[in-house]
Amino acid sequence: MAQPPSVRGVADIVALIDGLRTVAGRARLSWYLAFGGLFLDAYANAALSAGLGPMTDQMKLSSTQISVLTATAPFLAIIFNPVGGWLASRIGRVPPLLIAKVFAVAGAVLAAFSGDFTTVWLGRVLVGVAYGVDFAVAMALLAEYTPKASSGRLNLWQAVWYIATTGNLALALGFYNLDVGQDIWRWSLGSAGVIAAVLLVLQWLFLVESPAWLASKGRLPEAVRNLRRMYGIEAVAAEPEAARDGAGAARPAVGFRDAGVLFKGAYLPRTVLSSVISLGQGMQYFAVGWYLPVISLAIFGESFEKATIGSMVFNAVGIAGGLASALFGRKLGLRLSSAYGFGGVFVALVVMGLTFGKAPLVVAFCLPVLFILCHSAGPGANGKSIAALSYTSDVRALGTGVTGMVGSFGSVIGLYVFPQIKESLGLGNTFLVLSVVPLLGMLTCLAVKWDPIQATASPDEAAADGTGSAAPAGTPGTPGSAPFPAAPGSGTAAPLGTGGGKP
Repeated sequence: MAQPPSVRGVADIVALIDGLRTVAGRARLSWYLAFGGLFLDAYANAALSAGLGPMTDQMKLSSTQISVLTATAPFLAIIFNPVGGWLASRIGRVPPLLIAKVFAVAGAVLAAFSGDFTTVWLGRVLVGVAYGVDFAVAMALLAEYTPKASSGRLNLWQAVWYIATTGNLALALGFYNLDVGQDIWRWSLGSAGVIAAVLLVLQWLFLVESPAWLASKGRLPEAVRNLRRMYGIEAVAAEPEAARDGAGAARPAVGFRDAGVLFKGAYLPRTVLSSVISLGQGMQYFAVGWYLPVISLAIFGESFEKATIGSMVFNAVGIAGGLASALFGRKLGLRLSSAYGFGGVFVALVVMGLTFGKAPLVVAFCLPVLFILCHSAGPGANGKSIAALSYTSDVRALGTGVTGMVGSFGSVIGLYVFPQIKESLGLGNTFLVLSVVPLLGMLTCLAVKWDPIQATASPDEAAADGTGSAAPAGTPGTPGSAPFPAAPGSGTAAPLGTGGGKP
């Protein structure tokens, strides 16, 4: 009878999971529950959008108050994305997700039953905290749950986002037909609280802590036990071997003071790539989002029902693109699929800018459709996925948190800066100015060669077996030595692409 494999550290855990072809068994349930948090994040954001008009009329909100409500969640995500990553590095992946659901429930209840602007805003503050923490941690957890052969499935979060948005719009339409009047926004925001409460219970009951994170903390017996619970993999915890350059030893906790590791050595191009993709997609999506309602109203009419149905049509295109992103990511890699997506968005924006107000209605409709399709099939999904797959377990949550923070900056810029440009230059010229964003994104994707989908080994495995550098010397790792091994036969860290990934 064959001896069960021994586990001495993170690399062994990753190798055993990567030996699987797909996510199955208990792991599949945990995978869907982690994705459920991303669904909630999108749904909670859409809940405000769907009910903002009736809320504005009922509460007599000023334009400044509307802007504050709209930007509260993305602004707080700038702060709480890295906070979520720090928590996940310190206390594990699952506890921050549960904390985020508690904040989401409290925020939804507070907003839904509020009687004034300040109370609604405080509710959105709690929702923004939940959004910032949940997104950073969920992507890190999903990356550690998923075998390398199925890593392209992480891009499905983009389809989940659009499905959640469409679901909230459909629910808002249902509430509208029930004649709830201007209180429709209360039902919309309150329904997000119901989803958060259900997810809180399910995640508390069924989510399993990441075996890779446990191994990174030296908790090998627990890591092996969770491997068995999730995947049915029988393994035994062995004594860590010092000769493996700390691969099995507990690594020091990574905090904010260690964030500089993301901008050194082999991590630098990965951080630049994921950050540029995340920033660019946030700027272009939230800026052009101002134009989509105009198209929707022009095509489908100005009633609440017709405008809502129009928005659902555009979101359906996003669902299709989000589903396609998993295929494109697997076939082309995340880097090239982002480059092609940025290229398509660039073309769409230039043509929209040159033909705005002149093109036939069908063309005016098809151009935003092209924009959403290219966005959701490429950079819209890849900014967060590439960050989750590019770092070793001990800094993965911090990396996804920092990338998420950069993406939230893009959202805020898109929501505020480009409306100002629109005010002074007009909508057509604004599209031309905005086209610089996807152009720079495309050029960055072509210049940086890292792609985790096409890498020959995961960052954790490369760090352990010496086939590629994962971090520069002097960063968190085994005391007194470089935390991850250098390339064989050299005294320095291996350059990017020498074994860790294809050039």
